[in-house]
Amino acid sequence: MAYDHRVIEARWQGYWEQHETFRAVRHPGRPKLYVLDMFPYPSGHGLHVGHPEGYTATDIFTRKKRMQGYDVLHPMGWDAFGLPAEQHAINTGTHPRETTRKNIDHFRAQLKRLGFAYDWSREVNTTDTGYVRWTQWIFLQLFKRGLAFQGEVPVNWCPALGTVLANEEVIDGRSERGGHPVVRQPLRQWQLKITAYAERLAADLAGLDWPETKQKQVDWIGRSEGAEVTFRVADQEAELRVYTTRPDTLFGATYVVIAPDHPLTLELTTEAQRAEVTRYAEVAARKSDLERTALGKEKTGVFTGAYAINPVNDRRVPIYTADYVLGSYGTGAIMAVPAHDQRDFEFAQAFGLPIVQVVDTERSSAGQELTEALSEPGVAMGSGAFDGLSTEQAKKEITRWLVERGLGEAKVNYRLRDWVFSRQRYWGEPIPIYFPMETDGDPTQGAAYTIDYSRPIALGEEELPLTLPELEDYHPGDPQGPLAKALTWRFFQREGRWYARETNTMPQWAGSCWYYLRYLDPNNQEEIFSQEAYDAWMPVDLYMGGAEHAVLHLLYARFWHKVLFDCGVVKHPEPFQKLVHQGMILGQAYRYYVALEGGEGEETERPISGLSQELARDAESGELTFQGAPVEERWVSPAEVRAQGGKYLHPTLDVELMLVTEKMAKSRGNVVNPDEVVAEHGADALRAYEMFMGPLEQVKPWQTSGLLGVRRWLDRVHQLAQRGVSDEPADLETRRRVHRTIKKVGEDIDALRLNTAVSAMMTLTNHLTSLPQPPREAFEALVLILSPFAPHLAEELWEGLGHAPSVADAAWPSFDPALCEDDVVELAVQVLGKVRGRVQLAKDASESEATQAALADPAVVRSLAGRAPRQVIYRPGKIINLIV
Repeated sequence: MAYDHRVIEARWQGYWEQHETFRAVRHPGRPKLYVLDMFPYPSGHGLHVGHPEGYTATDIFTRKKRMQGYDVLHPMGWDAFGLPAEQHAINTGTHPRETTRKNIDHFRAQLKRLGFAYDWSREVNTTDTGYVRWTQWIFLQLFKRGLAFQGEVPVNWCPALGTVLANEEVIDGRSERGGHPVVRQPLRQWQLKITAYAERLAADLAGLDWPETKQKQVDWIGRSEGAEVTFRVADQEAELRVYTTRPDTLFGATYVVIAPDHPLTLELTTEAQRAEVTRYAEVAARKSDLERTALGKEKTGVFTGAYAINPVNDRRVPIYTADYVLGSYGTGAIMAVPAHDQRDFEFAQAFGLPIVQVVDTERSSAGQELTEALSEPGVAMGSGAFDGLSTEQAKKEITRWLVERGLGEAKVNYRLRDWVFSRQRYWGEPIPIYFPMETDGDPTQGAAYTIDYSRPIALGEEELPLTLPELEDYHPGDPQGPLAKALTWRFFQREGRWYARETNTMPQWAGSCWYYLRYLDPNNQEEIFSQEAYDAWMPVDLYMGGAEHAVLHLLYARFWHKVLFDCGVVKHPEPFQKLVHQGMILGQAYRYYVALEGGEGEETERPISGLSQELARDAESGELTFQGAPVEERWVSPAEVRAQGGKYLHPTLDVELMLVTEKMAKSRGNVVNPDEVVAEHGADALRAYEMFMGPLEQVKPWQTSGLLGVRRWLDRVHQLAQRGVSDEPADLETRRRVHRTIKKVGEDIDALRLNTAVSAMMTLTNHLTSLPQPPREAFEALVLILSPFAPHLAEELWEGLGHAPSVADAAWPSFDPALCEDDVVELAVQVLGKVRGRVQLAKDASESEATQAALADPAVVRSLAGRAPRQVIYRPGKIINLIV
């Protein structure tokens, strides 16, 4: 008989809420634990089954620690500013606040149905005015320290859409949405000087318990040591500064490349080349940085007609302009050494430029023409007085030579750029800055005005929060953003003088940079948080979230935290001690194709098997074709698929489908709604199944059959209770199994090996089911270790065993180490240090017994080949090594 999860789960969720079971409170003498989930953006689609995976893992971890006597803070909130709500407002006129509120209500209800032990009294919403106030307050601290500044930054401006687009939203010079022309143009932007913290952001990673994310941040910060070198422009007064990490290759620099958007590009271009360079620069201006720097892109460029002087050998080298060099990165110019840089090598081949080898490496072949760049270190050659030096020595000596002659300097550089903080959007935090202006009347009534953007003025802290104005039209319209339309909000008078507010808003990153701090004291109206609250809970002990946030969110949050540390607001230089990324849960979708045949107006769709081997890819466009006709993908949701004879078939068409396991998406029809799973199978089954699927960090496919198996296991646990428990002492074998399971599940939860913890409980359940009646001590232990995974069922069973609720307040069971030891152990047998066999022995076996067992093993006998061991090294419980 299956238990009624609907009744049980609703009952205990109500109990937890009524009794505030999981309210975070500090008690003297108890250890604290602050566990943080990356809070979600409340989209209109709600949760899918991939979202609860990380939340369930942290919930299990915190429930167990709470039962072990820890004071636990495990909060939840909403990263609620964002483009989808604003786009919905543009399309429908519905205020983003209304859309956001409705979405949050839906998300909250979904999370509560999953039984998570959050302290909902600490819920935060980044769009609430009380939260916005402190986000703006942090911005003012950045501004006061000179870390928030304005600059002209090239952006992707789409006139048709009236908005600035991210690099990822621009394809071949057009907007991804609508295919409208996009131009690169400079725009006044607020930036945050994160580069001032680059060294600390890289160095302080060393003390953190983080996964591979740590290296991703190191790479993103991109610290490098090299030299900045001056190349004089021949026959002109101009000079170019280039940064290189390989000053040892200067003698092999055969050309220089300058960015099309470099301020000197047109200035140094000769008249004969001016028209061609201008055209090239205009084309480059329509490309995003992402397109310009993409790996494998065809190398394009134009000769400027000008030459630079290589400072180490005084040779004239041509200056090209090419879009793979960005004016906003580094100095906007590079020296090109095609023999020792693959990108330079490909460009030199495309334009017939010299390739001069100046480093002798292990791959060098005397007299042979290079077929690829030799980028590895070696020994300097063709470099005059520096020949024979190793790469590292040559770097130092050539840099010193440049410095002595005023031709360059040693320099540490970073790949990290300052953070562009402005957004030309409505639905974001207003930036608390205003500017003086000149006007001949009332600008709110259309009088002409001039704004002095060079003199930004900070809003007083007592004036915060600066809230968004009400608008009728949310469309951006011009690069100033939609707030520029709110004339009575934008323009105001103070002491008889007119001022203009900043019309850019903050990016969505802003609210997520510090939310973990607001959880400490979310209702504090006087300060961002009290020191008492900070001391009670910080730092964050465990942070769980997706690997897609490995760089930007975590880097920005660490940056803000370090600024607050320097301001004396926080006491720890790093906010997150341990970081874990849960793996993605993939959905199953079924694909077939249609060939679009016939002319325009007479087009027909011919269905093609998803397993077809006759599909081809067009060499120029890269699009799929079938017998010359263009092809489109089509998808069928799992619920519609017909399974027949081991094949997956379309529900109405005579066509076979291909099973594809990939990221869940509505367009694929493979999104699994947790509400439906909970309604049919229960929240406990969903929670336990997602943990049982495999290691937490790995990518895993959703399989409903696995969910059904977990639900059957929970039913068996419930049925054990229905049979009643025996108050007779458990037999020795049962006690051994119980204590080993307590030990394993506890250790697995601590290490987040949650799949093997579920497996261990299943094994114990099978043993208890085999008994006439489960002993009380054994069944109570099972209920207690089950409770973090399936808390609703565990609460029901715990009460049924005669205990007062809640099982969440019960103590985690202890185990007897003596009962966890094995009487028989398996030992590896080595012959001359190599494992040749394995034997099972009593854990206290003598050396004579161990030797006798080893010499009887067939694999060891074959390895000895008739030789008798002259020495036996025996370490009880560990290894036997036979020396021959």
